[in-house]
Amino acid sequence: MKILLITPAVDTVKKTNKGLMMPQLALYILEGLTPKEHQVKLIEEEAEALNFDEECDLVGISCMTANAPRAYELAEIFKAKGKTVILGGVHPTILPDEALQHADCVVIGEAEGVWETLLQDFQQGKLQKRYHNPEPDLDRYVPKNFKRIIKRRLFNLVPIMTTRGCPYNCDFCCVTDLFGKKIRHIPVKNIVKDIVDSGAKNFMFLDDNIIGHPKYAKELFTAIKPLKIKWVGQASLSFVKDVEMMQLAADSGCNALFFGLESVSEIQMQTMRKTIKDLDDLEEALKKIKKMGILIHASMIFGFDNDTKTVFNDTVKFLIKNKISTVSFNVLTPYPGTKTFDDMEKAGRLLTRNWRYYDHNTVVFQPENMTPYELQCGKTGARAKFYKISSVLRRLSGNMYNPVVYFATNYGHMKQVRVETKRVRRLKTELFDKC
Repeated sequence: MKILLITPAVDTVKKTNKGLMMPQLALYILEGLTPKEHQVKLIEEEAEALNFDEECDLVGISCMTANAPRAYELAEIFKAKGKTVILGGVHPTILPDEALQHADCVVIGEAEGVWETLLQDFQQGKLQKRYHNPEPDLDRYVPKNFKRIIKRRLFNLVPIMTTRGCPYNCDFCCVTDLFGKKIRHIPVKNIVKDIVDSGAKNFMFLDDNIIGHPKYAKELFTAIKPLKIKWVGQASLSFVKDVEMMQLAADSGCNALFFGLESVSEIQMQTMRKTIKDLDDLEEALKKIKKMGILIHASMIFGFDNDTKTVFNDTVKFLIKNKISTVSFNVLTPYPGTKTFDDMEKAGRLLTRNWRYYDHNTVVFQPENMTPYELQCGKTGARAKFYKISSVLRRLSGNMYNPVVYFATNYGHMKQVRVETKRVRRLKTELFDKC
């Protein structure tokens, strides 16, 4: 049997810069789970063209919310050609009934534990509409084609995932809907095997919180230290409460960590499920991380109901003062399946249900204290101000422990500021003027 696996692009006209593409694992896990008697072809549409006349028996499409419209479009095209289409990923997991309007079958949640059963059912003409295993066994090793993954990434970053699940269940996040609230682990020996088999030296851990389970994290960092790799990942600020863990992370090759700061408004911080709710404590935590020689990538969110127009300058001022290495400036996005979405839908605050705009970069709701366009411009302006040359030079003294990576990442963001500024002008006529 020939199987075609696809990750759709969000925009087929303008593709994502190769250097900014997040490493993907979903299709490679599916390929690794597929019995060897089947032929598998993988297509990441952001990186390569898709042939609609591809010879195949089964088409699997994995998507998030922003590329769901394209996924549905592809599903319809392949179905019209007589192909059986499977949809999976975050968006079909959250809205399986919607996904089933476009596909023959939906995989809800994780593929482990259901993919091989699905393939057997398909071959026997017994394909079900839905497949779901809420807590699949992660002990089994799944091989992955790392050479193919590395080939498609600018910085040769190999994606690795060590855990599934998140206990926090934030109002604006749907991770728990996909992976559950219980943290589950892939055996450390399997992670080490992935790293060794890849032959690579630079890795990105895709976990939502690499230190979510301290005992496991320490075991992991100890095991990978002898491998002499460099890695980046995502963690919560509770990281600073455990000096031993910080040292183990640094010794194991941690170059940078992504932290979801979200807001520097103390009013907003009090409402969030965070361990740090005070700006002085936040500044102290950031200093401790920097002392370990770890670059900080902060994720900020604009558009909370407490935010006013002063939030943009206040945020940038705080980030520059604390010499944060790099920052993602996002707007609050009410993703379907979250409490934020349900609350805004009930209040009639959603501007559109066109999922392609649900990308954490586009305002899709009516803010409390400004217009949607003002929020969009404020977010873009904050990014432009933070990545000005004067700001980059001012923050340099706090990032001298890794100046090459610091300058390279800041330069990449500086280039994207121009792209985003043009996009805002387009959004004004495309979205905001119509609301």
